[in-house]
Amino acid sequence: MDPANETEPPPPPFALDKFHISQEYGFLLPDPQTELPAPYGPWMDLARSLPHLIATRQLRAHVHQAPQLSTAQLHGHRDLRLARLVLSFITAGYVWQDGEEGPAKVLPQNLAVPYWEVSQRLGLPPILLHADLVLANWRRRDRAGPLELGNLDPIVWLPGGESLRGFVLVTMLVEKAAVPGLQAIAEAAPAIWQPDRETLLRALAQLATALGAMTEALRLMHDHVDPDTFYTTIRLFLSGWRDNPAMQAGLLYKGVSKLPQEYSGGSAAQSTVLHAFDAFLGIRHHEESSAFLRRMRDYMPPCHRAFVEAIQAFPPLRDLVLSSGNEVLCCAYNGCVTALAAFRTHHIAVATRYVVTAAAKTSRGSLPRLASPSGPEQRGTGGSPVLRFLKSVRDATREALLHV
Repeated sequence: MDPANETEPPPPPFALDKFHISQEYGFLLPDPQTELPAPYGPWMDLARSLPHLIATRQLRAHVHQAPQLSTAQLHGHRDLRLARLVLSFITAGYVWQDGEEGPAKVLPQNLAVPYWEVSQRLGLPPILLHADLVLANWRRRDRAGPLELGNLDPIVWLPGGESLRGFVLVTMLVEKAAVPGLQAIAEAAPAIWQPDRETLLRALAQLATALGAMTEALRLMHDHVDPDTFYTTIRLFLSGWRDNPAMQAGLLYKGVSKLPQEYSGGSAAQSTVLHAFDAFLGIRHHEESSAFLRRMRDYMPPCHRAFVEAIQAFPPLRDLVLSSGNEVLCCAYNGCVTALAAFRTHHIAVATRYVVTAAAKTSRGSLPRLASPSGPEQRGTGGSPVLRFLKSVRDATREALLHV
């Protein structure tokens, strides 16, 4: 052994469970709770009836009649995640019940106060997020059955029927497909701090396979989500009150703040998966895209955000691979970058079909129009210019390829 290495500190521990990441489910909440404690029956009753109440424009009236409940009887993380899921969906329905031309500007106190309190306890903004819509919103039809689309349902629904189901669960399956990639990062961590070529090769191969599986899972969107239904119905309820012409002043949370608050809507950019893979591979995004991605980290569960920050503290993998001069290691690294770029290319195809093309059909009058003339047709639900952003992150990914 080289004496110079004998005094080097050991690599810091890097276990997934330290960041509340499941070895089996990744960032998904494992087998989410589906019922709240009995005192919260009024919330569950509203949640079960959301599609009907929104379609008949009765949700706001029902919310106004609901009691204001204390959050004191919510105990533990699983109670809180389900309460937040339910309150997030009720809030989205309340705000957008009358479409983009008639959003609510004030959230009533009996909804705003408990929603704010639950969100504060979880360290999340009070708006419907990827962490709610996807990570905590799935259940098995048969509890002993497989984690497959035919055996899954959302816990809480919004308008959109089977397309809403498909959108939530296909995105959930993309998260599940990413799990071996997260395991690969954990395996690679000590091999980066104290270089170990064989471990790195094994981890990079596993990550590339996971990225391929994520792309295949994303392809299911085309079979299970109707573009017109997504654009004219589902998209609205994922929209936020920041960078949205329909909500320029934000939303006032009555009983919480005297001023309206602005928050971005649910977005795939809030998924920690791609942030983690970018950090691991050393992808450097262009300035505008990088700023948006950094802001989206504020919309992640704090422990998941900490996972990305911990990866960023690694010695740079790309530099390590490049300086190794090892052709096999460089090829393995490039395989991951290529697979990540391919996933992002398919994401562009999905966004083109479900946002850009659907928006064009709406503007021609061939679909019912929910958006106002100044509505955000070319923007994602998180508020970013959708194609410009997605092409930027894809191109930045390709720029990380090593040319040796």
